[in-house]
Amino acid sequence: MDIENILDQLTNLIENRKIKDLREFLKNIKSADFPSILENIEDERKIMVYRLLSKEKAAEVFVELEHDDQERLINCLTDKEIKNVMNEIYMDDAVDLIEEMPSSVVNRILSNTKPINRKIINELLKYPDDTAGSLMTTEFIDLRDNMTINDAFKFIKQKGLKKETVYNCYVVSNDRELIGIIDIKDLLLADREDVVKNIMDSNIIKVNTLEDQEEVTKIFDKYDLVAVPVVDQENRLVGIITIDDAVDVIQEENTEDFELMVGITSTTDDSYFKTNVFTHAKNRILWLLLLMLSATITGTIITGFESAISALPILVTFIPMLMDTGGNCGSQTSTLIIRGLATDEITTKDFLKIIWKEFRVALLIGIILALVNSIRILIQYKNPLIALLISITLIFIVLASKLIGGILPIIAKKMKLDPALMASPIITTIVDIFSVSIFFWLSSIIFNL
Repeated sequence: MDIENILDQLTNLIENRKIKDLREFLKNIKSADFPSILENIEDERKIMVYRLLSKEKAAEVFVELEHDDQERLINCLTDKEIKNVMNEIYMDDAVDLIEEMPSSVVNRILSNTKPINRKIINELLKYPDDTAGSLMTTEFIDLRDNMTINDAFKFIKQKGLKKETVYNCYVVSNDRELIGIIDIKDLLLADREDVVKNIMDSNIIKVNTLEDQEEVTKIFDKYDLVAVPVVDQENRLVGIITIDDAVDVIQEENTEDFELMVGITSTTDDSYFKTNVFTHAKNRILWLLLLMLSATITGTIITGFESAISALPILVTFIPMLMDTGGNCGSQTSTLIIRGLATDEITTKDFLKIIWKEFRVALLIGIILALVNSIRILIQYKNPLIALLISITLIFIVLASKLIGGILPIIAKKMKLDPALMASPIITTIVDIFSVSIFFWLSSIIFNL
């Protein structure tokens, strides 16, 4: 059922005051669909709809909402309703909520949170942003190695309802040291009288609390995990990171890289429409100013060849094509290298390999582009010298731009910068300078200007 049909039925039930039918109807709507539904109905009806949800469903829906919608909802809910939400949501979601809320709202949330949960939240908030510790949840199943399989199932049945996942269980010693991992499939297939330590996997893929969150997502991708355990410096199990949180990080990191690649320095996590015009302009203007001012170098170079342009004005008509070709070639290469660095396919040690590979690729592309342009110029202008000039210039420009596009992201990585910084805007500006310089240098040689 699409959102429009849901809204029509929802509106009809509300207007006809069919509360019982409305409650049943809401049970069948997926939690992830509620943000789209709630943003299309009036505020009074939002609260009414939300209050008709079960405690479990209300918590699931609350987590799916944007932060400003969560804040508005908290301000409308009673203390009891907030307490129900905080009792139902997972600790990592609670931490995310508190990090984004103003202090007045945070105080109200914490005052309606169980003391034990409040302590956990405060501990999680101590971890630096963008680390595994700040991403993890403390709600997991931990077993002892001397438990029988039957005892393990009893424990899971008793504790599992409030845990984020039961598909993976973690085996810990009396000192909380992580010694093994076991999934629910192995437990189901094992003899009920067997002992956990006989079927657990002691070859554990784990991360440290201070591990960068981007590195954590690479581990999920490499090993096809649904959850990964998080340990402290003494190898004690302190939490787990689940695949849904890893996916959120991947989306955040990809968005950040896309923004950097087009010269946007984002200062907010809000969506496009929820970010105001002033913030959009502020996020974009810095790089645009820098690139605009740096482009004056290209203008200065062209000015230095005024005599050549006066002697042969037709040369000016080729400048846009040459600059665009160089910028496009550089952007293609930088995109591939940035992606390779992000997936660990390429490392800074591959510097010479990249130069050699891009040199050969550039040579092939340059020759093909030169041949096509030579034919076009000979047909259009019937001037072999201009055809020769543009052909040689294209080969030089493609070689230069491909090498620049391959080298700059590697240099950025080596300098501990995000390689995405060295994308289209910067590459294009640098290549433009090279393109114009090469073009007029060759022009002065071939036409003796």
